[in-house]
Amino acid sequence: MSAPVRYYISFKGRVQGVGFRWRAQTIANDLGLTGWVRNEYDGSVSMELQGPIVTIYQLIDTMENDRWIRIDEKYMREIPLEPHETQFRVRS
Repeated sequence: MSAPVRYYISFKGRVQGVGFRWRAQTIANDLGLTGWVRNEYDGSVSMELQGPIVTIYQLIDTMENDRWIRIDEKYMREIPLEPHETQFRVRS
């Protein structure tokens, strides 16, 4: 298993009102990732994901192939790890 990394990701497209946050939480928990997801005022969704990079891309892949979600753009950047984080949660 690879060393954990943490990414900030911003998604644009049909990402609000389609269960994006709850789907992300379910997948992240199933994959053992930590972090958070929240809706933004501009209609985008922001997320921080922490775990092995392969697993992070697995979550993104699953989200991109969801029938209700349409991701038109995503912006990703690596950020510092949160060493004491233990779960993935939906933020309001």
